[in-house]
Amino acid sequence: MNRGEAPARKLPARPPAAEEKQSELKEFPSGSGFKKVKNKIKLFSVRLGMDMTFLFLVLLLVIIGIIMMYSASYPSALRYSEDSQKYLISQSMYALVGFVIMIGMSYFDYHILHYLAPFIYLAGLGLLVVVLLMPGDPKRWISLGSFGFQASEVAKFALILSLADWSSKHFRDMHTFKIGVLPPLIMLSIYLVLLYREPHYSGMVIMLILAAVMMFIGGVKLRYFIIAGTLIAVVLLYLVATNQLGYAMQRLDGWGQALTYTTEDMWQKTYQTRNSLYAIGSGGVWGLGLGQSRQKYMYIPEAQNDFVYAVVCEEMGLIGAILILLVFVLLVWRGITISMRAKDPFGSMLGTGLAAQIGIQAILNILVITDWLPNTGISLPFFSYGGTSLIMLMAQMGIVLSISRTSNLEKV
Repeated sequence: MNRGEAPARKLPARPPAAEEKQSELKEFPSGSGFKKVKNKIKLFSVRLGMDMTFLFLVLLLVIIGIIMMYSASYPSALRYSEDSQKYLISQSMYALVGFVIMIGMSYFDYHILHYLAPFIYLAGLGLLVVVLLMPGDPKRWISLGSFGFQASEVAKFALILSLADWSSKHFRDMHTFKIGVLPPLIMLSIYLVLLYREPHYSGMVIMLILAAVMMFIGGVKLRYFIIAGTLIAVVLLYLVATNQLGYAMQRLDGWGQALTYTTEDMWQKTYQTRNSLYAIGSGGVWGLGLGQSRQKYMYIPEAQNDFVYAVVCEEMGLIGAILILLVFVLLVWRGITISMRAKDPFGSMLGTGLAAQIGIQAILNILVITDWLPNTGISLPFFSYGGTSLIMLMAQMGIVLSISRTSNLEKV
């Protein structure tokens, strides 16, 4: 040893545990198939897993929705089928199917929808055409024996997907009329014409608002929306003047007059909305208690459908109604936050549109049951009875969860 050199340190012997761990690493190297499989099955991991907050909010709304739908539905179910749990059993089965599809969609690579968008749009178009061939008036459902589904629910998703696909592919030119306005307007107009033929005016309103939201976040300039709004107003005035909105005008009769007695005929037309307002008012601050609604006993016809939130207000009161609205707000906010932090424009556009649909329908439904909008048959997401709506909504939430797996957002 030379002068000035430090003596060599003797390394401690490796403990047996370390030797065993090292042998495990040799057996399963970092790039092995075992580790890849192990990572894939980490359903709720932070880095690869779905967004747990969003999943929790979806499940919370589904569970509360089923409970409140059952509370609102059992008088009607008992009267017409002698089985008070008829709607509960059906909706629970739909929710179970929707949950399985939602989890499956969360593993689905949403980028594949880029290639499927044109085919899904054509599928929605075909279903709306088939609806027009169904008997009855208005035409809303495709009936297959005892099973039926509402084609407009599929069409809503098809429209959101198609506009997200188009906007993400041409986002640099969405400010122009040729790219940003004309093609989306054509896609929207085809669906609107078919919905008009059913007629399904509430579906038209929802799709029109959804298209406006998608085009706005896609980069379309504000002046085009002002022009479009003016044209829509002119068309509506023309249709009213030429009496081509007969079915819609029936819906407008009594709008805003539910608590005002004018004629006996008008008093009967506002029967459902008036009893909805009675239910909301009688709930007070704290509500009458779960299951204690009085208006659901045939005063509100089909209370389990579009007017289920009126029963919520009556039984849970102002406090409960606000808490449920808060959950809706949190779900939409979380969905948009996830989408805005996606790693590609397509994910951002698609996720934002799907989350916005929940908020739009919830707002419109509440405006209807409080007589701020005409009674046009707009369902409340996750609450109103209906298998097509519930399964489609949960599948769409699965796509948002798929986006959350790759978004730059910490999963908490």
